Amino acid sequence: MIDVVGTGFTVLDRLYADGDFATEALGGSCGNVLVSLAMLHRQVAPVLALGLDDIGEQLLAEFTIAGADTRYIHRHPGRRSPVLRQELDTHSGQHSFSFTCRETFEEFPRYEPIGLAELESATVVLRNCALFYTDRLSPAILDAMTHAYHGGAIIYFEPSDIDHILFDEALALTSVLKYSSDRLGPELDEKVAASAAIAIVTYGADGLELRHGHERIWSAAYPATQVTDTCGSGDMVSVGLIDWLLAHTGPRLPGLGIHDLMGGVVAGQRLAAENCAFAGARGVFQQRDVAYVRSILAHSRHDFPA
Repeated sequence: MIDVVGTGFTVLDRLYADGDFATEALGGSCGNVLVSLAMLHRQVAPVLALGLDDIGEQLLAEFTIAGADTRYIHRHPGRRSPVLRQELDTHSGQHSFSFTCRETFEEFPRYEPIGLAELESATVVLRNCALFYTDRLSPAILDAMTHAYHGGAIIYFEPSDIDHILFDEALALTSVLKYSSDRLGPELDEKVAASAAIAIVTYGADGLELRHGHERIWSAAYPATQVTDTCGSGDMVSVGLIDWLLAHTGPRLPGLGIHDLMGGVVAGQRLAAENCAFAGARGVFQQRDVAYVRSILAHSRHDFPA
């Protein structure tokens, strides 16, 4: 059984810091989460549709170097792989995003979800994974989620927006739903409270709330000692929690409540705080070794400030 199969928003992040080009690397929430887990030596299989171009080759190479199983990354002739520009002010830690080239003002190619060919190629691995991750929905992604669910996987869903046609079906399959209170709270709070999913509702720099039905637990953000870039903080919370889930749970979180997840949530919050010291959504992974990241994740929940 493979640890994590995932699909969703995966792009080349082109980072400009304080007005100057800084670096480019694999990014997007799905890309960040999957490649980080692979670097932590989890067995990870991305299921993606990319272009048969230089950018697609770069993204594939980063997954390969991290140790991911890349057999389910499909490269399509005539398709351009997606690019996202990030503008970072390192003095404030604030960032913005654009799908427009800074130099030519041309539109970058956008992310495209998997289709039937990618889904069919990954059916066996989807039915034999411990956890399925996605941050986007499409008919094929919902089918992938369904395969993983019926195989006994934990379903970790992190939507950035809502497609109401597909969302209700996805929610019925979801074990852990992570979403922003500001962005999606008004649309989702009541619906999620009536579901069986454990919700992680984020409130930016303040922290997050775990919910199950009408039960609530608040978890304040871990203080960052240095703030260079807050991009990727939410992804690092997911990385820490998923790594913890893989180590501590069986399929579908049987009998596991929100109090049980606090250890994994705190591990993710510690990692998010550490990541803020570095430019880029995965700065801590790029500037420190895996042993250092593991040491951040290994701190017990009792080290977390009250």
